[in-house]
Amino acid sequence: MNNDGASHGLIQWHGTTIIGVRKGGKTVIAGDGQVSMGNTVMKPNARKVRRIGEGGKVIAGFAGATADAFTLFERLERKLEQYRGQLMRAAVELAKDWRTDKYLRNLEALMIVADADTLLVLTGNGDVLEPEGAAAGSSGGDSQITAIGSGGNYALAAARAIDAYESDAETIARKAMQVAADICVFTNDRVTVETV
Repeated sequence: MNNDGASHGLIQWHGTTIIGVRKGGKTVIAGDGQVSMGNTVMKPNARKVRRIGEGGKVIAGFAGATADAFTLFERLERKLEQYRGQLMRAAVELAKDWRTDKYLRNLEALMIVADADTLLVLTGNGDVLEPEGAAAGSSGGDSQITAIGSGGNYALAAARAIDAYESDAETIARKAMQVAADICVFTNDRVTVETV
């Protein structure tokens, strides 16, 4: 795939699958551990999902350049401090900065962030995207599912299919990650999971 024309978070990142599932009052972000450079696995056990903010009440996962993602994590933590832990407000302010700041707009990453009440995807285009509510046919009625990275579409499709039959957000995320790892050569089954 040629990414020459892609910009600001829309590049298809290889070596990353991150999924966020919110269901039954539980929010989970899961990520695989594989980092690839071209066709080579550089590291099989990277940690792409972590807790941030005061008390670790926010969880975040990233796809993209690691240094860029850590810069964004730090900026988001500062915004969370500034806005007293209000994730939506902090995310919107980060997205504004990310889009307009000369330094930040060159960062190449996507993020899924969540707290107990909110699940969001943040992009360098200034997008703060909250996944749509319950998937069609979902028995839970309150589920939200989103995914990013090279295996993201596989994980998203699997999670949506599983959602109608599974009530636990973590189980959905783990099973979806396994499906993505079985299909996407840039995704492995060394999954890190954080829950709020």
